[in-house]
Amino acid sequence: MIQETQSKVEEILEVGLWQGIKDFLNLGLRYGEGENSINITIGLLLLVTVVFLITGFVLKWLRILLTQRMEAEDKLKFVSVFKFIRYLVYVVVILLTMSAAGIDITLLLTASAALFVGLGLALQELFQDVIGGIFIIIDKSLHVGDIIEIDSKVGKVFEIKLRTTRAITRDDKVIIIPNHKFISDIIYNYTQNHKTTREQIKIGIAYGSDINLATKILETLAGGQKGILKSPKPFVIFEDFGDSALLFTLNFYTIDSFNVTRVKSEMRYKLDAEFRKNNISIPFPQRDVHIIQQKPFQHSNANNIEAK
Repeated sequence: MIQETQSKVEEILEVGLWQGIKDFLNLGLRYGEGENSINITIGLLLLVTVVFLITGFVLKWLRILLTQRMEAEDKLKFVSVFKFIRYLVYVVVILLTMSAAGIDITLLLTASAALFVGLGLALQELFQDVIGGIFIIIDKSLHVGDIIEIDSKVGKVFEIKLRTTRAITRDDKVIIIPNHKFISDIIYNYTQNHKTTREQIKIGIAYGSDINLATKILETLAGGQKGILKSPKPFVIFEDFGDSALLFTLNFYTIDSFNVTRVKSEMRYKLDAEFRKNNISIPFPQRDVHIIQQKPFQHSNANNIEAK
């Protein structure tokens, strides 16, 4: 009998406690009646708060997971991306809360959809640039200090941002590259795998010249030139018999491909001087022009034309 009484008391307390909690959570503000009523309750506000906290925790966990192997500078770039995502999620949660409160958000969603479509079209390239920047940071396809070639311009990267990458060209001009170029266009990265690159100087010598002597001069000058690596050794390729010259290519390796134009210029000065000393001429294209003279113009023909 006592046990039955205790169980009934506990059941009443449990039901009463749960009912009290439900009543507390249902407290709030109510506007309107029927289907058009708006209910903002304590339970709804608590739910929104919990969702915000869970969303913030999940995004923070994802950010730590994705950026744990990144450098400090790249982490700061990613923080701004996650802030944007967090704000977007918060907007979605607020809209769902409004819907749960009984507010008709159909009109708002329709207007927002039209607005977002317009913004999407207007900011399409901006989104592509940001996505390209994220890919660059994640897959490490580009680093500060890399030497790249884009649109026939060579530049050294000195800053990578989420939307753009900045590089300085050989004539000390800054080129600003939208990041979507790195995922849609072909970009040459001279230093992707290592700092050493192979460069070349093209030269033509006159027919009848001593090609073995010319080859020796090319290899000797390249071996003593500052800025050209001794190993791997420079080498010469006899490319072709041209229209006006024998075509050679001097191939050499350097670790400073960004300033290699100066090395090539010094080499050309020395090659010209050495070739002159050894009577090896560098020809220029020559063409024979044949003038075909037609029948001389007669003065009598002009008189006949005027008479007519």
